[in-house]
Amino acid sequence: MKRDAKTLMFLGTGSDVGKSIAATAFCRILKRRGYRVAPFKAQNMSNNSYVTVEGGEIGRAQVAQAEAAGLLPSVHMNPVLLKPSSGQAAQVVVQGRVATQLTAMEYHGYKETLRQVVMDSYDRLSSQYDVIVLEGAGSCCEMNLKENDLVNFRMAKSAGAACVLVADIDKGGVFAQVIGTYDLMDKDEQDLTIGFLINKFRGDPRLFHSGIRILEEKTGKSVLGLVPFFEDILVDTEDSVAVQQDKRALRAVGKETVNVAVLRLPAISNFTDLEILEREPDVVVNYITRSGELSSEYDLLVIPGTKNVMEDAAWLSRRGWKKRIADFAAQGRTTLGICGGYQLLGKEIEDPHGVESGRGEVRGLGLLPVETRLDKDKVVRRVNGECPLYGCKLKGYEIHMGRSTPVGSTGRPFALLKEPGKGRKWEDGWVSEDGRVIGTYVHGVLDSPEIRGHLLNRLRRAKGLRPRKPRQGRLARFREYDRLADHFERHCDVEKIIEKAIRKGQLRS
Repeated sequence: MKRDAKTLMFLGTGSDVGKSIAATAFCRILKRRGYRVAPFKAQNMSNNSYVTVEGGEIGRAQVAQAEAAGLLPSVHMNPVLLKPSSGQAAQVVVQGRVATQLTAMEYHGYKETLRQVVMDSYDRLSSQYDVIVLEGAGSCCEMNLKENDLVNFRMAKSAGAACVLVADIDKGGVFAQVIGTYDLMDKDEQDLTIGFLINKFRGDPRLFHSGIRILEEKTGKSVLGLVPFFEDILVDTEDSVAVQQDKRALRAVGKETVNVAVLRLPAISNFTDLEILEREPDVVVNYITRSGELSSEYDLLVIPGTKNVMEDAAWLSRRGWKKRIADFAAQGRTTLGICGGYQLLGKEIEDPHGVESGRGEVRGLGLLPVETRLDKDKVVRRVNGECPLYGCKLKGYEIHMGRSTPVGSTGRPFALLKEPGKGRKWEDGWVSEDGRVIGTYVHGVLDSPEIRGHLLNRLRRAKGLRPRKPRQGRLARFREYDRLADHFERHCDVEKIIEKAIRKGQLRS
């Protein structure tokens, strides 16, 4: 297949330096300049995933990048997705479908098998678009991994990409990050690198003028941007690393706010389901790990998705969460479980095939009369339907290994669902008799303003607060892509980046 597209790639000095955000910004910048642009990341590691137009699964970062480029997300934008299920193993999703489960060492030897798949997806995009904005993973110069590299410089060389190296000055050590990484590149890699982007800067940029001079003198390459740290531009984060490592103090909860506790499970996944709650002006969202943090001041407990429901169920037992959550529910508080969180709310979970662990069977929280069995085949689909609990419509997507079955006569289904364009309908989730314990498999359920509005207003009325109209749903994120692009336009030499790429034969003028 002929490769027609020109390519621009963002590589990193390490993880979480801002590669994904930079790629998202430039997808939007190039789209606004009239290019047909698409994102591409050969391999992503994330438990935040999304169901694409083909019904496959990709990392959330490429979804944001596709939306910024004005496209529907496709499995070919992220052909290999690794979903960690334990400290040593990960589920390997290839072009949207689960292929296998491998340890880190096994995957290291499996990469060559995946290389043709990666190039097949890249070639498909390259034949359809003017520009491909590529993203690397982690550090681009992990010397022990370069031989079998699938996503960094080996991909850059295959695509002939003009590369921008992104560094995070907020972490400290930016000179070692940039100069050290550049010195570790071989000659071909240095030739592909057109310059550096210094991300997450705080303070007066004049204080870094000498720093820019030093970096340019030491490397012979240009600093193409000094991008200030921002907290007010709302774009989906890539994975759960930020949540798992978040050391911020819990926000204050009180009588005038709707207070939401999110259980920070060890294998938390798809926590982006909850970001929409944080955009409501009177809602406080805290991620908590210790059972003692779940006080009676909280109005809602959310148990989010998990990539390993078996191990997380055992963790709940060890850490005293079972009794604390049972007490919380007995106080008349509301509990919402999404996907794996729904499974944990049930009576028991069976894993006869060892899909997630060797435990075979674990007890759930017992708050819903539901039993779950994990199967080898994964359910990945987009859904829409109706929610009888709130009398409104909903839509979202499902990504799960388990099938859950109600085993009691109390309560009722949460929703009646179908796949878009298909006739078959089925019941989803379960709701307790009093409507205070809710479980559903639908990711993105809170993105619906109607569902979110009904849930939050019920909580407001219970504590004597007046109802509010919900904020606009996730469609507001498209304005955020423009704000992100504006931010990078102000603080990067965009013309120089494009010019350098054109001179290297990368972008069409």
